[in-house]
Amino acid sequence: MTKHYSAAALLLLGGLATSGAYAQDYSRVQSKVLNDNGTPFMVQFRSEGNAYKMSEATTVLREQLQLTKDDQLVQAKTEADQLGFVHEKYDQYYKGVKVEHGMYTVHARQGNVQSISGDFERITNLNVTPSLSAASALKSAMSFVGATKYMWQDAREEAGLKVMEDNPAATYKPQGELVIVNALETGKPTLAWKFNIYAQQPLSRAYVYVDAQNGQVVMQDAIIKHTAATATFATAYSGTRSLENETVVAGQYRLREYTRGLGIETYNAKKGNSYTAAVDFTDADNSWTEYNNANFDNVAGDAHFGAQATFDYWKLVHGRSSYDNANAKIKSYVHFDDTPGDGVGFENAYWNGSVMTYGDGASRFRPLTALDVCGHEIGHAVCEKTANLTYQNESGAMNEGFSDIWGAAIEQYTAAKLGLTKSTWLIGEDIDKQQPGLRSMSNPNSQGQPDTYKGTYWRATTTSPTSANDYGGVHTNSGVLNYWFYLVSVGGSGTNDIGSAFNVTGITIDAAAKIAYRTESTYLTASSTFASARTASIQAATDLYGAGSAQVQTVTNAWYAVGVGAAYGGTTPPPTGGVTYCASKGTSVAYEYIDYVKLGTLARTSAADGGYYNGTALAAPSIGAGTSQTVSFSAGYAGTAYTEYWKVYIDYNQNGVFTDAGELVVSGSSSSSATLSGTFTVPTTAKNGNTRMRVIMSDASATTSCNSYSYGETEDYTVNITGGAALAGITGTNTLTGGTAIGNEQAKVLNLYPNPATNVLHLSLPGNAEAVSVQVLDARGAATVGARYEGNGQVNIAGLAKGMYLLTVSDGQKVFHQRFIKE
Repeated sequence: MTKHYSAAALLLLGGLATSGAYAQDYSRVQSKVLNDNGTPFMVQFRSEGNAYKMSEATTVLREQLQLTKDDQLVQAKTEADQLGFVHEKYDQYYKGVKVEHGMYTVHARQGNVQSISGDFERITNLNVTPSLSAASALKSAMSFVGATKYMWQDAREEAGLKVMEDNPAATYKPQGELVIVNALETGKPTLAWKFNIYAQQPLSRAYVYVDAQNGQVVMQDAIIKHTAATATFATAYSGTRSLENETVVAGQYRLREYTRGLGIETYNAKKGNSYTAAVDFTDADNSWTEYNNANFDNVAGDAHFGAQATFDYWKLVHGRSSYDNANAKIKSYVHFDDTPGDGVGFENAYWNGSVMTYGDGASRFRPLTALDVCGHEIGHAVCEKTANLTYQNESGAMNEGFSDIWGAAIEQYTAAKLGLTKSTWLIGEDIDKQQPGLRSMSNPNSQGQPDTYKGTYWRATTTSPTSANDYGGVHTNSGVLNYWFYLVSVGGSGTNDIGSAFNVTGITIDAAAKIAYRTESTYLTASSTFASARTASIQAATDLYGAGSAQVQTVTNAWYAVGVGAAYGGTTPPPTGGVTYCASKGTSVAYEYIDYVKLGTLARTSAADGGYYNGTALAAPSIGAGTSQTVSFSAGYAGTAYTEYWKVYIDYNQNGVFTDAGELVVSGSSSSSATLSGTFTVPTTAKNGNTRMRVIMSDASATTSCNSYSYGETEDYTVNITGGAALAGITGTNTLTGGTAIGNEQAKVLNLYPNPATNVLHLSLPGNAEAVSVQVLDARGAATVGARYEGNGQVNIAGLAKGMYLLTVSDGQKVFHQRFIKE
């Protein structure tokens, strides 16, 4: 169906413009990264001062993208994530015609626009009236595909689709959609008819784009990602597993289960190429032991288990409900053969845009059902529903790379949970009959893949991507993203193919996967390149762990290691006597964080840094032995200002600890967001040279110099002591001034009265905030049923037995705990 809208029918951004450009407000821009076409890939905005509000999203897009009267951005959907961001996604149109792969997103937090990102195509003077009809264009597309039979020509498959989609009008026959797409050979925006063409013999499925003026095919985007000899598969089968399934009647079981989303179903294609003719695998005693036979029917269990494990990973690790985040059913078809009766098994496994399909293998592979086959192939479905990376050249290589990442991550997660022995970083070594694995994520060169962008084994991209040239090297060049992910997870050092020496500190596969998922789902778009993936992943790591965090440094340095961009700046701290300091970090900066630290020449303003910031590489201020010094600092609050406990330590004797006498130089508490100041005197016998200063802001008064804590942040800096000698130790003055006076401050805590109470307990939150959740726990920590919150700060406790209880209350930002006694 053609989607050719008039401009008046669209939500216009820029539609009222009479000139070709809007003035940009550069004072609000913090940084800008451009796409290859010169338009912004990502624009980050300043959080201080005159920040953009979410209500100004249309203004932001008009200004930054310089929209003309012919450009329209249509809001497609709005999503909220677990970090508190709201993402408004917009599709691009030009003169009412959709621009394929043109999408832009506004990212906001707490009502303020943090950044915008995406792919915007600058189009001028393009005729959007087609000369060619959709029917004529379809003939050109079919001639290009060259199949002997198409799915819509098979009456059984057409009937099966109607049943599958519960839609009597459903058909595989392509319906032309008029779009604007960049022609690969010319690189220019082209008006084109878009078709979803599903060929049965030989098997293929792709979006095919036909020039609407001259009938030439200008681009194709494969939906079925052919694996063939260069694809990725499981490292091993998963053995005998416990599988959720369904009882049809007494003594009759089949591989269907409905405890996960809308269900997981596994079918037997019976060595045919028809989904409609497939049947259930069934068993009378539910032990399935007889399925370990010459026909390899036991691989049905692998497919079923793999789908379940994949669903569980996405749900439990990333909070994503199935591949579409809407509990979509996962169907798998085992014993599939693209050309039945030819005597050659099907050397492939793929996601066809709707279902999982597994061949039995032949000369190269054993049957292709296994755990990370599901992880990989359903990863393509996740990509389709998020970044939708076009399956060609660099974007296609990243499409394949992300699927490898999910295959590895799902395999590692499941193996750790179930005690399986797996080889996380080798892909397909146990099903490959010819060599020990198709790909190595830890050493891509060993399997003929590049580990460096445009380095050894890099396959040239092309303006004519087809299956014959692997769509521009998608299964080869994916090695770059694979190796990046490996380095982020595990770490490594060496010199890459372009002569850059690197040293990357791993942050675990769990953290790497969280960053990779946010990169793919939040910031990448269909036409993204490796360069834009670098920008996107650094931003994703910043969102998750804070600017300048160890995770951000690792992500950046891993890109440098694979030849994309520069290394992280200033990561080598000055010498501190060769000592190693203990860790100190806040678990959450969702509500408060350090936003300013000043001592002498050191003055740093920041946003949240993920609970810890290593500023030891910054220029060290000099503090003279015997002199009085003032250190200033302030808290940043996401909303309500809470009581924070401040502690500043200096390791005067440079022995790697902050527990010596006098090294806690300032301590105090405040709920002010103003700049606070602490004064201290440097011991006359403090050791000369560089040493560490640690600043801690925590919501817990018991926080020490060496521990994790719930809310707040730690920041480390280097200071240079002059005029000193050997340490004797003089206690600092430990005073805190500025902002709200400590002696007059009312701590922002949960208040309960009366306590003890008999029937009704009254609660009061800081700032008279409303309680959004209230829970009463007994002495064991178990929830009780004899109490209920009745609103207006009243908790009915008449039904509780006498004793001590814990009341847990949230104001929507922070959780408070307070004990009370029921009389």
